[in-house]
Amino acid sequence: MRDDKPLWIPSRASVEASPIFAFMQRCNRDFGLSLSTYGELHAWSVADRAKFWTAAWEFCAVKGERGERVLVDDEVMLEARFFPDATLNFAENLLSGEGTAEAIIFRGEDKAEDRWSWERLRALVSRLQQAMRAEGIAPGDRVAAMMPNVPETVAFMLAAASIGAIWSSCSPDFGEQGVLDRFGQIEPKLFVTCDAYWYGGKLQPIKEKVAAVAARLGVPTIVVHYAGDADDVARAVTGARTLDAFIGAYPARPVEFLRLPFSHPLYILFSSGTTGVPKCIVHSAGGTLLQHLKEHRLHCGLGKGEKLFYFTTCGWMMWNWLVSGLAVGATLCLFDGSPFAPDGNVLFDYAQAEQFAVFGTSAKYIDAVRKSGLTPRTSHDLKSLRLMTSTGSPLSPEGFTFVYEGIKPDIQLASISGGTDIVSCFVLGNPMQPVWRGEIQGPGLGLAMDVWDDDGHPVRGEKGELVCTKAFPSMPVMFWNDHDGAKYRAAYFERFDNIWCHGDFAEWTEHDGIIIHGRSDATLNPGGVRIGTAEIYNQVEQMPEVTEALCIGQDWEDDVRVVLFVRLASGVALTDELVRSIKARIRSGASPRHVPAKIIAVTDIPRTKSGKIVELAVREIVHGRPVKNKEALANPEALDLFSKIEELRA
Repeated sequence: MRDDKPLWIPSRASVEASPIFAFMQRCNRDFGLSLSTYGELHAWSVADRAKFWTAAWEFCAVKGERGERVLVDDEVMLEARFFPDATLNFAENLLSGEGTAEAIIFRGEDKAEDRWSWERLRALVSRLQQAMRAEGIAPGDRVAAMMPNVPETVAFMLAAASIGAIWSSCSPDFGEQGVLDRFGQIEPKLFVTCDAYWYGGKLQPIKEKVAAVAARLGVPTIVVHYAGDADDVARAVTGARTLDAFIGAYPARPVEFLRLPFSHPLYILFSSGTTGVPKCIVHSAGGTLLQHLKEHRLHCGLGKGEKLFYFTTCGWMMWNWLVSGLAVGATLCLFDGSPFAPDGNVLFDYAQAEQFAVFGTSAKYIDAVRKSGLTPRTSHDLKSLRLMTSTGSPLSPEGFTFVYEGIKPDIQLASISGGTDIVSCFVLGNPMQPVWRGEIQGPGLGLAMDVWDDDGHPVRGEKGELVCTKAFPSMPVMFWNDHDGAKYRAAYFERFDNIWCHGDFAEWTEHDGIIIHGRSDATLNPGGVRIGTAEIYNQVEQMPEVTEALCIGQDWEDDVRVVLFVRLASGVALTDELVRSIKARIRSGASPRHVPAKIIAVTDIPRTKSGKIVELAVREIVHGRPVKNKEALANPEALDLFSKIEELRA
C-alpha cells in the first residue's frame, strides 16, 4: 500500500456530523473564534486552556458544581490546579442512564454471557454502597480488587467512588507477591476478589492465593462468584464473605453521591514495576472524568447507546479508560479471558454479534491476528464498526496496512499513546483528519505536547523526547507514600525544568502526526546515535520466520552494541541465512545503524501482565544486575533465560 496517500479520509459529511465539529462550532460562537480545522482547534485549546476546559465541561455535561476559578498557579506545573472550587462525584457522572437500556454486556472465555441494564447496575451499586458504609469505609479509604473484567468489578468501583473511597485493581493472574507489592503499599480497608477464572481454555483456581494475600493484607475480604465456588473460597479465608452475604441485608434504593473536590483521589494505578516495587500513582476524580469525557466524546465521537469495547484486564489503565464510557451513555462490552481461545475469531465474533462501534485493542493483538492468517474483513460482518484503537506498544506500518486490508477498509484507525501516568492519552486519533500509515493522528486537545531534543529545544522531522509544556487536568495528584513529592518530581520533571517529560521517544511527521519509537529509557545508543527499538521491531516482526522480538543495547568495549533476541515461528531455526535476511531487512527498512551486532534465538520473551515486552528488565539481566520485581511479569521464567546466554559474552 502506498504511503503517499492516506489510508482513510473522513468525508465532509462525517466530519460535520461529529461531536468534535459541534464542539468547535460552539467554541466559535461562545468565544468569538473562527476555528475550522483540528490544528486550529488544538492550538486554541492549548493557548487558552481555561476557556477550553470550561467548554469541555459544559459540552460534555459534567454533573457537579464547576465553581468560578478554572486554573490557578499555572506558572509551575506541579502547583497548577484545575477547577479548585468545583465539587463533583465520579460515580454520579458514570451512572448516566436509567431503566432497562443496556449499560454493560459481558462475555467470558468460558462461554459465560450476561447483560446488565442501567437499572440492574444501579441496584448493585446501591447495595454495595450501603454495605461499604456499614463496613466503615469513608472518603479517602482504599478498596482493592483482584478481579476479572466482569460487571461486578465495575459496580464495586462505582460504589467506592460514590462515597469518595479510592479504587485500585489488578487482574487475578497476578502472583501473590505481585498483588502484595501493589496493595500492600496502599493499605486497603477492603479486599475484593473472585473465586476462580478462565484463561487459555483452562479453569484457573486461586483459593490458596486469595487466602495468602488476604492473610497478609489483614482486612475484610469479599469473594465474588465467577468461575469457581465462592463459598468454598470464603471459608478458606478468615473473616471472608461472599458477595451475596456482604450485600444481603441491604435492599436497592436510590444511589447517594458524595460530591467532593475536583482533585479528590479516585484511582491508584501502578507502574509496571519490572525494575523495582511499583510506583503508586494517584489520579483525581475530576481530572480523570474530564480527560476521559474529552477523549470519548470528542476524539472517539462516542455517543449514547453506542457499543464500546476494549480488550483489557483490570490491571491495565485501559480498563479505567473503558469504564468511563458509561459517562456518555455508551454500552460497555466487557470480555474476560484469552482472545485466542479457542481461536482468533473470538473477539470478532463478539464485535459482529453486538455491533461494536468502537473496538479497542493492543498492537500486539493486531499483529497476532495478522500472523494467524485471519481476515475478519471477509469472515465477519463489521458494518457497525467505525473506529478501531490500538495501544500498548507502537503499531507498525504493516499493522496499519493489515487493519485496512484484513479487517475493514473504511474504518478510522486510531493508534493512541499515553499511559498509566496520566490515565489517558497524550496523542491519539480524531475524526476530522486523515489516517496516515504508521502515524498517530495528533496530540490530544488541551495538551501542550511537543518533541524536544536533548538540549530542550523543539524539533520536527527528527526524534526526541515527548514532553508536555503546560499543566493538564489528568496529571497525577501525587504518588502514594511520597510525602515530599520527590518520587513524583523524579519521574517526570528531572529531565527538563518545569516540563513534563513522559519517557517516550517520539517524532513529528510532515502531516502533523506523531510516531512513537518506543520508551526513551530503552532507546539504543550505538556510536552515540539514539535509535528507537520500535524501528527495529517494525522490520523484523513482519518476517514470517519471526514471531516476536526484543532488542536492547549491551555495554560492550566502551560503546553500546545492539542485541536482538528473536522468538522464531514453529519449526524455524536461526540459520546463518536467516541472520543475514534479518540484517538485510533491518538495513533496508530502517538504516545501517539499526542493524544488530548480535541476533540470538530465544524460546520466550518476558512481558508484563498487559502484554508489553520488558526491555529494561532484560537489559538489567544481561548486565548482571538484579531485577527486583519479577512478580510484575506474566512469564517471569522467561527472564531467567537471558542470564544464561553464552553468546552475550563474546
